[in-house]
Order: sequence, then C-alpha cells, then structure tokens
Amino acid sequence: MTQIYRYELTVSPDTIDENGHVNNVEYLRWMLDAAVSHSTSQGSTRAVKELGMTWVVRTHRIEYLRPAFAGDKITVLTWVSNFRRVLSLRKYKVLRVSDNAVLAEGETQWVFVEAKTGKLRSIPKSVSSTFEILPSENEKNII
Repeated sequence: MTQIYRYELTVSPDTIDENGHVNNVEYLRWMLDAAVSHSTSQGSTRAVKELGMTWVVRTHRIEYLRPAFAGDKITVLTWVSNFRRVLSLRKYKVLRVSDNAVLAEGETQWVFVEAKTGKLRSIPKSVSSTFEILPSENEKNII
C-alpha cells in the first residue's frame, strides 16, 4: 500500500479553451479520475460496490497556479488525508512532468452513501483500511 498515488496523462488538444491553455474544469476531471484510479488500484472500489455503497463529492477546492498546454505530460498526485464517520478528505497536486512545476493543488471531500437511497452511511473499516492515510504534517514534502 502506498500513501501517494500517481496518475499520469498527456494534455489533449480538446481540453484547450479560448485562452490557449487547459480549461479549468479539466483539472477537476483529472483529480476525480486520479481518485477513482487510486481507489480501484487499492481494491476499495470493489469493496464499496459489494456493500451497495458509493462515494459522492460533497465539496471541492482547487487553486490554479500555472497553465497547462496541449501535449504537456501531467502527473496528478493524490492521497487520502483523513476519514471521519461518513466523510473522507482527499488531496491533490497537479504537476507538469517537464519542469516539475506545480500547476494546481486541490482537495475533495467525499461522503459515503448508500447507492440506492443516497443516505449517508458510516465508513466501515473494510473500506477505510484499503488506504494508508497521509498525515497533513507530511504533506509539505510532496513534490
């Protein structure tokens, strides 16, 4: 198990907006794709589905620091910061591979819900144990 997950992609031309760089909404898409890929790689997605549950984003925050352009190779770093009764906080750093520049930082707060009803449910140990938490005091060393 690893605390920090790496999600790799190359910026496609269809993500470029009228300003000539990646549209801001794409950063959120990359973060969500990285979260799902991380969850799947840890066996959490399967465990959640077997319970008849799902995760839903409650809030998200992104700080855009530098633009990305078509053809850029991007790495999205993501990790789980905490679990609370029905909530989990996940954080992200988006890097351009060529110069290791931090393009964006963000976080999403996820709620654990029953898939059929949408009712909040406590996160069972069988789900939370699929991730290794990265304590916030260790985040300063990420790049």
